[in-house]
Amino acid sequence: MTDAQISIETINDKRGRARFVDLGRDFASRVKHSVPQLRSERIELITPEKNPFFEHARAELFIAHRGGKPVGRISAHIDELALKMPAEQGFGPGTGMFGYFDAEDEAVASALLERAEDWLKNEGMTRVLGPISMAMWEEPGLLTKGQDHSPMLMMGHHPSHYEAWITGAGYRPAKTLYTYDLDISQEFPPIIQRIVKSGERNKRITVRQVNKKRWDEEVEAILGILNDAWSDNWGFVPFTPHEVEHAGKQLKPVIHEELNMIAEVDGRPVAFMLTFPDLNEPLADIKGKLLPFGWIKMLRWLRNPKGAGMRVPLMGVLKELQNSRMASQLAFMMISAIRKQAHEKFGSVRGEVGWVLEDNQGMIAIADAIESSINREYVIFEKPLA
Repeated sequence: MTDAQISIETINDKRGRARFVDLGRDFASRVKHSVPQLRSERIELITPEKNPFFEHARAELFIAHRGGKPVGRISAHIDELALKMPAEQGFGPGTGMFGYFDAEDEAVASALLERAEDWLKNEGMTRVLGPISMAMWEEPGLLTKGQDHSPMLMMGHHPSHYEAWITGAGYRPAKTLYTYDLDISQEFPPIIQRIVKSGERNKRITVRQVNKKRWDEEVEAILGILNDAWSDNWGFVPFTPHEVEHAGKQLKPVIHEELNMIAEVDGRPVAFMLTFPDLNEPLADIKGKLLPFGWIKMLRWLRNPKGAGMRVPLMGVLKELQNSRMASQLAFMMISAIRKQAHEKFGSVRGEVGWVLEDNQGMIAIADAIESSINREYVIFEKPLA
């Protein structure tokens, strides 16, 4: 039952979305090792006119109040493309989502989850997954292990007690996602070096840096590979052409050509690996505020992120190659080239790979081979809607 002292407001305007984001920033500021994110960027993500996700999705935002004070927030959303995916891949018919979950206490958490579930049921959903804020490509899962250090770019950070509140509301784990920590100041093991050198001798294979002078073409090639490579993965929802265009514009400022690779076989792009300097480092320094002078620090850092941690958020190899030896060879060649550039040019010593699905044996094998270790775990929970 919902606590009688708790009222829940539905957010449906510009001012309300700003309050929703500010409340999330307030909750994040209370959590050790959390990094304040850019307010304008967070507002854009939940604004239908600015995020092409809403061209195939709809959402409702809620803020909980007690005694006139905001004490929690949640989103409930439905992705029409996710509904069309096979059920065995995580989504499928009848599956809605919740995200942007924050609560003062368990009573507030229960009330918010109940409101999100009611909205989803009224929209015809029979199952809910979450937290997913707001798409799988943004911030999926609840942090359940790794609260002892700050997250890298595009990964959430949550207090440990949220897990008990979600499971207490009847949710059970659906899938776990891992991130892997890697010392990039060291060469990879000899066997990996031999695999890389063998690939370099193969005249059919070219591993090259992305070219920002023809960025639109590169983005189209990368996300085309991604849509193919990930199409059988749990939680996959394809990028639309508008989302490809939007992602390209969003990513370009943080792209350093030396850190992003495309692998070609016989001149044809078949694999890619993206690496971003950890933008959370300057965000922590400017406390997530560009004004009045934060933008100057941010621009300087983006031009030359010396010593920055590096995150590999996305990589992919075309499905036609995934069961071949060449697939892992291409991956090792790209990550080896990126490791060298990150350390020698930028002085970086730490990298992070992920997220990786708990049952993605190919990626787990690659992570093990380069002697990385799991440093954070995120869980996506599920619940049937009776």
